[in-house]
Amino acid sequence: MPAAYGEAFEKISPHDGSTLCRAARSQKQDVEAAVAAAAAAQPAWAQMPAVQRGDILHAIAMALAAHTEDMAQTVALETGKSLKDARGETKGAIQQALFMAGEGMRLFGRTTTSAGANKQAMTLRAPLGVAGLIIAANTPIANVAWKVFPALICGNAAVLKASEDAPATAWLFGEIAREAGLPDGVLNIIQGLGAEAGRALVADPRVAVVSFTGSTAVGREIARVAGERLAKISLELGGKNPFVVCDDADLDAAVEWVALSAFSNAGQRCASGSRVIVFDAVYDAFKAKLLERTRKLKVGPTDNDDFGPVINERQLTAMLAAIERARAAGASVLIGGTRLRDPGHAQGCYLAPTIIEGAGVADEISVKELFGPILCLYRVKDFEGALALANDSPYGLTACIHTRSLDRASEFIRRAEAGTVSVNAGTYGSEPHMPFGGVKQSGNGSREPGTEAIDFYSNLKNVYITTNPARV
Repeated sequence: MPAAYGEAFEKISPHDGSTLCRAARSQKQDVEAAVAAAAAAQPAWAQMPAVQRGDILHAIAMALAAHTEDMAQTVALETGKSLKDARGETKGAIQQALFMAGEGMRLFGRTTTSAGANKQAMTLRAPLGVAGLIIAANTPIANVAWKVFPALICGNAAVLKASEDAPATAWLFGEIAREAGLPDGVLNIIQGLGAEAGRALVADPRVAVVSFTGSTAVGREIARVAGERLAKISLELGGKNPFVVCDDADLDAAVEWVALSAFSNAGQRCASGSRVIVFDAVYDAFKAKLLERTRKLKVGPTDNDDFGPVINERQLTAMLAAIERARAAGASVLIGGTRLRDPGHAQGCYLAPTIIEGAGVADEISVKELFGPILCLYRVKDFEGALALANDSPYGLTACIHTRSLDRASEFIRRAEAGTVSVNAGTYGSEPHMPFGGVKQSGNGSREPGTEAIDFYSNLKNVYITTNPARV
């Protein structure tokens, strides 16, 4: 439906600059209406047995599966990624839906003992009310699934603020959910800009819980606004993730995982491997292999390409400026660093895969998340130097080490300051049943998805039942 004031904004293709669609530019009045609808629908949704809520979520999952191609086409158009990648993302969203649907049978509390005679003690899960969900555009349908399904299975109603860079993905999901039988008002989708629609959603006193995925700067503002009214908050924020290559690593495998970690999805992952830390003994050999692999990368929107454009012109301009500041500060751009201007890319937001060497560990390029296909190489002497550099970051989302040594891997797992640590793989990735989130400026300690998301989207109610055996 149109925004209250009739305003709209254009969604521009990051591939060729064409206008894909126009979306309602929701503002405070629209947000208030969406929250009112959610608040009205929530009690009946919460009263429905969790198993039945799970049945509805399962129906949505099956409907999304039936519309996989429609959703994948929409995601591909809005993000510029390949149809193959968009299909994979859609399948991941379906898996998330199925997992959370199953949680309807497992909304566990616990039964325990009491020190009092004839007293039973237990905990039950209770919904929070209205959930305000704010998502990013990098993996739009996956981001929808990560927040909507755990919020709904717990008995909350939701207001989803879609990214202005992926409005059609959220709209299509809403249509699929409605057709699958989700009751009216349980999920409400608003479009619009963060400063207008997002801010109003976070500030609304009827919104009991706010979940946000995006930049650390915006996360701080959300924490301030929602914190003033003591709303429950989940923040999944940025990352500047270390990828350590030891002197005993399989260099060919490490190169492949670096390319995937740093460049897939055009580097638009909070878990992107943007800081590659290499032991001195293998640094030159590894660098040569990585440059050779990077030269072979294909940039474009097709299934034959390795990654597509960044999401919009503003992001691309900021990345190019950051690269130039790094160059001015003394770093060397080994490859890339420029916008692609050839006929196949000139109309889009395409950045060549970029590798930078010689940046200072405190330089902007080393500490600021750029959210693009850009990585920096760092040379270290040994394991302790690598670990120290890995942890020398304001962020702590993911970390990875490549080594054949179980001892090194175990020590890295124990001491790396990150919410997710992997060995001999990539920096990114989380499965529906596993928690994801970070430490330091990568988040506020909350975790989504996994069963840990159930803890966030519900309250525990402590229950005592006292009986009198004399009345039996």
